[in-house]
Amino acid sequence: MTLTEPEPAKAQKKEKTKADYEPWIEKYRPKKLSEVVGQEHIVARLDSYVQAKEMPHMLFAGRAGIGKTTCVLALAHELYGEAYKECFLELNASDERGIDIVRGKIKDFARSIPLASVPFKIIFLDEADALTAEAQQALRRTMERYSENTRFILSCNYSSRVIEPIQSRCAVFRFLPLSDEHIGKIVDNISKHENIHLEKDVRDAVVAVSEGDARKAANVLQGACSLSAKVTAQSIFKVASRATPKEVAAMVATAIKGDFSTARKTLWEIMGKYGLAGEDVLISIYREVTGLPIPDEQKVALVDKIGEYDFRMVMGADETIQLEALLAQMSLIGKK
Repeated sequence: MTLTEPEPAKAQKKEKTKADYEPWIEKYRPKKLSEVVGQEHIVARLDSYVQAKEMPHMLFAGRAGIGKTTCVLALAHELYGEAYKECFLELNASDERGIDIVRGKIKDFARSIPLASVPFKIIFLDEADALTAEAQQALRRTMERYSENTRFILSCNYSSRVIEPIQSRCAVFRFLPLSDEHIGKIVDNISKHENIHLEKDVRDAVVAVSEGDARKAANVLQGACSLSAKVTAQSIFKVASRATPKEVAAMVATAIKGDFSTARKTLWEIMGKYGLAGEDVLISIYREVTGLPIPDEQKVALVDKIGEYDFRMVMGADETIQLEALLAQMSLIGKK
């Protein structure tokens, strides 16, 4: 019997883990306040609370995807460290919006004593503006009763939908929209860690479709990367279900020149190619109109018409007819 050399082991294909399928907005969410992008004025105040280990009830208000939840989670991690799970309760009012959630989960958690060096626990109520009026009244009393050992942080898109007694009990933080520069930093950070090379036009496309929403930017980029190893600006717009600004601008320019038939044909192509709803097309048209090289008088007239046709569609009018009518009005304004 002869001995043979063992065959070289075949390279095993690396199996994907749960982290590989995790949404990038969660995967790269800052764990420290110092890592939060674009809300420096708020981070400075929150950091002072961490140093003092004391804070009031707080109300975070602002549009979606600009860092409200991220700031809360980073604050909790810095305050509690390893005791984070025992001292922090996160609830979403969109899922549990009735008075029972206030009388049940919130009250049970609020009445217990924190087992940490920080003398209070935190209850984070996301989308608090979705709470019913009855639940908000019950919450107001709970915030007052258990303020010794529990702090409440409420997050909402519209602070006007939170009752005044709750607002008066909270320090209100107004979050600013993220600029293109801030979104660009977030995109660069993700692409660096995921080893993705992004051309300038691709990066600009992600920033454009995100509209200041960091969550949307991360999700669109992740979706485009899952489609193909090479990410293009076209794939970004496809994943975002958005027409490219160039196509919309060409349609608007054609309409203003008086060529209604060609503009109408382009409208059909855009809606068919991207599967856009009428309101999506209208918003895209509005973005391009404000940047057109035409006199302000014409811009004013065009924006006025866009507002009128937007109202008609919201009231239930047929979107195709209304968009074509808008293009017709653009042609008339262009002739004048």
